[in-house]
Formats: sequence, C-alpha cells, structure tokens
Amino acid sequence: MSERATRHDLEGMHFIAGRWRRDGERLPVDDPGTGEPIGEVHLADGSIVDAAVRAADACHRARSLTGPRPRARLELMFRIAAEIRDLAERGAEILCRESGKPLSSARAEFDEAARYFEYYGGVADKIEGRSIPLGDGYVDWTVREPFGVSAHIVPWNFPVSIAARSLAAALATGNCVVMKSPELAPLGMTMLAEACQRAGAPEGSVNLVCGLGHVAGAALVEHPLTSHIVFTGSVPTGRAILRAAADRVVPSVMELGGKSAAIVYDDADLDVVVASVKSGIFFNAGQVCSAMARVLVHESIAGELAERTRELAEGLSAGHGMDDPDLTPLISGTQRDRVEAMCEAGLRDGARAITGGARIDRPGYFWQPTVFTGVRPEMRVAKDEIFGPVVSLMPFRDTEEALAIANGTEYGLVAGVFTRDLDRAMHAAGRLEAGQVFVNEWFAGGIETPFGGMRRSGYGREKGLEALDNYVQTKNIAVRLGSGRLG
Repeated sequence: MSERATRHDLEGMHFIAGRWRRDGERLPVDDPGTGEPIGEVHLADGSIVDAAVRAADACHRARSLTGPRPRARLELMFRIAAEIRDLAERGAEILCRESGKPLSSARAEFDEAARYFEYYGGVADKIEGRSIPLGDGYVDWTVREPFGVSAHIVPWNFPVSIAARSLAAALATGNCVVMKSPELAPLGMTMLAEACQRAGAPEGSVNLVCGLGHVAGAALVEHPLTSHIVFTGSVPTGRAILRAAADRVVPSVMELGGKSAAIVYDDADLDVVVASVKSGIFFNAGQVCSAMARVLVHESIAGELAERTRELAEGLSAGHGMDDPDLTPLISGTQRDRVEAMCEAGLRDGARAITGGARIDRPGYFWQPTVFTGVRPEMRVAKDEIFGPVVSLMPFRDTEEALAIANGTEYGLVAGVFTRDLDRAMHAAGRLEAGQVFVNEWFAGGIETPFGGMRRSGYGREKGLEALDNYVQTKNIAVRLGSGRLG
C-alpha cells in the first residue's frame, strides 16, 4: 500500500450531518485481484439510515442550499470538484484495490467525478423558471424547486463516478442527499463525502451510509421523509424499489442495465469495430451496464470479425488492477459463479466458445475473455445480462433482421451501428429502441450527453442538461392584480 492510502482510508464509515460515524456491524471488503480482505465497512441499520435522512431533511427545511444566492451553490460545486482532484490519487488506489479495476480507470473515475461537479456547477445558478402571459391583470411564472431529500443507491461497478453524477445534479438543483454505498466497493465513495466536507458543504446536505441493500437500502427508500429516489442496478432490485416508491408516490430515476447490441454492416471499418469491442465488452471485465454484449455482424464478414475478435481476446493481458492490465477480475466470487453459469448455459444451448469460457487459474476472481459464435436470439446468453467479459457474435442477412435481433430483448439502454454509409447509419439509429445510439465508436459521448434507458432498462435521464429535469419539480404561481382591470 502506498503512503497516500492509509489503513484509515480502508474503513468504510458513515457520514451524517457533517460528521463521521463508526456504527453497526462490520463486513470485510475484499480485493478482487487477490481474494483477500483489505479493509472493512460498517453496516447501517434502520436507525442509522433514519439519522441520515433526518439530517438531510433538516438541511432542506433550513434552506441551507436554496436560501443563499444561487451563486453560493455554484461556488460550492467548484470547491467540491477541486477537493475531489486533490484526493484523486489516494482515492484511485483505494478504488482500484476494492473494485479490481485498472489503476488508470480508477484515476479516470475520479477525474470524471470532478467533471460532473464542474459541469453541473456551471448551471447551478441558472435553474430558472419562465414567465407565462395570461393577459392584462395577471402575472404568472414558474419556479423549479428541489424535491427535498434525494436518496441515491449506488452500484459497485463505477461507484465514484455514478455517485458523483447524481450527487452533483442533486446539489446543483438544491436537493439534500443521502447516498448508500455498495457493500462490495464502499471505500472510494468515502472520498466523495470527504471532498464535500472539506469544501464546506452545509451539514446534512451530503450524507453517506454504508450497508446491505435489503437493510439499509430498503430503509432508505421506505423512509417517510425520502422524497426522491435515484437507483442504478438490476431489474429485480429496481422493481422492489419501485414498489416501495409507489406506496408513497415518490418520483424515481431508474437505470436498470441492458443487453446492448451493435450492428456491424459489411462496409464497416473492422479496425474501428475491434477497438470498440475491446472497450465495449472487455473494459472493467465487462461489468458495465451499457456493455457491447451482442455484436450483430453481416454474414459476409462474420467469419473475419470472429477471427479478429478471438485474436483480440487472446492477446489481452490479465492481472491485478494496480498493474494496469487489459483485463481485470470480476468483483466477487459470487459474480464469477454467475458468469460461469451463464457461459455453461450458452454451451448447453448450442453456442460455441471460440476462445475463453473458463476461469483464469490465478488468485482472485478472474474470468477468461470469452467470445461466443453460433448464438441464436432465443438463447440466454443472447437475452440475459451476463455482466462479465463475454461477447456473443450473431450473423444477420439484412437490416430488418438486424433490427429485429437488436430490439428483441426486454432491454433498451444503448445500441451501436458501424458503417461508412451515413444514410444507413441514420436509418438504423432511428429504429433502434435504445436511449443512446453510438455510431462508429462504442461509448462515444461524455458527461454532456444524456444517458438512460427505454423499456426495462429504466426511465429518467442522467448526464447532460436533461438530467436536471429529473431533480426538480415545477411550481406555477398565478397572480391576479387588483380588480383584474388596468387603468
């Protein structure tokens, strides 16, 4: 461990009303690259969650974020961004060790977190309403107000970045936040809370609880003072949260994963396609909700692309995240077991693994980069989210067949098109049922581009200016002047 990251950093604590708390039972935090524990996290129960929610509610009712001039929120956001950058090297090592991801990716995650605060900080003093003309004798306008206590349940695959994207949007619009960190990777998020504390965020405006989903997460979404929910995770967990939200009619933003497809036409630049496969499915060991899990390739080039994808997979370096390899471990032994079960199901259904399909024989939770051919749309590997470094290659004859396969799952998060023909690209992009479509580069875009799903991939949007609409509610004020007559 470097001098930058200390043993204190490897203890996941709660941050409530501006103070750190060591409460609750403790759970070890493993290094996925070795399978050995590196730290521990304190687990919140209902009473700890209650304290955090009440702190956020008190801050909201005191108008600590909305009472001062909006410029104060802007300045706070930029101070938080600066503090994140100051903590980034220390935090990146922690994130790398607890999540298994490459050190360079962990550094990039902290950089992205800072960018979210800079981006939304730039609009924090521009959350404006509008004037509505009603004729003589009336004045009418709208006000965009925060919901109050915004509950954010954060996943383990990109905990720092995903927490920052919702936290920054919430604070920019004047909401007070309670975040629940993922028990598998809770430590990096403490750096966000520390950055907010160092930046002088009002007490109760930012709160962090660590804990299990069925305990702390459930208590958070069911709390009577929670007035807004942001969740990123699986469809089954999302459904459970929505049931709780429905009982109290709490507005929610849901990002529930995907089984995304790229359509590769016969005129595509295969160098570009292979580069996108590398980042699209093997980055972060495939543990990405918008992963390039299905590659639909025109039958005339299917064999060539399969061979090049096999060569790519077999040429990837695998190792501990601190060594910054191409392929890093899965988050846990449980996740590796799930990936293994999905691959075995694919083989039983008749798919062929032209490379991979097994564990890597080394300490930690590693899985070989796996390329399946002979995949049919009805197979589980073609329909269900695997969340591992597993890609399915599926041939198609024409655009109609490609679109039918691409749109043939319950998900609709992202999709892609690879072709040199602009008309063909625009036609396919318009008919793909996904919240975001990449053309000739998987993961094109950035924090400025709205992100979110269709169908069972969820609803609401994160990133971009569109995200702010999910964090405010509109109040209309209509005034009749005097008797209603002028003059």
